[in-house]
Amino acid sequence: MDTVLLLKAAVMGLVEGLTEFLPISSTGHLILAGALLGFDDDKAKVFDIAIQTGAIFAVILVYWEKIHATIKALPYREEAQRFAFNVFIGFVPAVVLGLLLGKAIKAHLFTPWVVATTFIIGGFIILWAERRPASSVRIRAVEDMRGRDALKVGLVQCLAMIPGTSRSGATIIGGMLLGLSRKAATDFSFFLAIPTLIGAGAYSLFKERALLSMADVPLFGVGLVVSFISAWVCVRWLLRFISSHSFEVFAWYRIVFGLVVLGTHYTGWVTWAA
Repeated sequence: MDTVLLLKAAVMGLVEGLTEFLPISSTGHLILAGALLGFDDDKAKVFDIAIQTGAIFAVILVYWEKIHATIKALPYREEAQRFAFNVFIGFVPAVVLGLLLGKAIKAHLFTPWVVATTFIIGGFIILWAERRPASSVRIRAVEDMRGRDALKVGLVQCLAMIPGTSRSGATIIGGMLLGLSRKAATDFSFFLAIPTLIGAGAYSLFKERALLSMADVPLFGVGLVVSFISAWVCVRWLLRFISSHSFEVFAWYRIVFGLVVLGTHYTGWVTWAA
């Protein structure tokens, strides 16, 4: 396989792993990186979704102790059953709306202009969420969540279908606005990502299987491995970071980056192809 193409796959895997779990939109970065690299045809779009699975394996590894303990306790512990149910009920809205609206969204909203705009709007929402009084927090840990809390976060997650919004950003910041602590919202966002992104990757591969062949295995393999390694590093760093920092730095990053994209697109300095 073309070495240049494998390098592009590695770059895209790195972008995916570093941005998937930060509130800065992995899809937005993948669209823009793909436009700059000339890696944005139909097969590349399937690749972008498929390599999310590599990032998810990193989350499973980081949270393996919690996941393993929950699975073992499912038959007899109410707390484990409630946790599993919360993840399931939070996952359902994305499945329903994804099947109903996914095709239309991909056809009309996957453009750098939309990405830049949602970057900026999302940045201001993060600033607003972080500057609320601490008294608004009512849920300190994911174990304290109820089904209605999980459903609300799941509905908020659907906003991430708009590219540039950020799935992790929607669930983390949405969860905080709904009364979850920063830690609880981040943890639940990670757990909710497991069925959501694995499901999206599997569905995309199955739906677009006619585009793929065995010759694409090295391309997808490189993307998966690089996204796994970079996501593992990023998740571990983020969990340490939020213990003593807010998400405001990501808000300003989103605003500045969105303005740069709009400026270069408007002046023609960079061709941000769809």
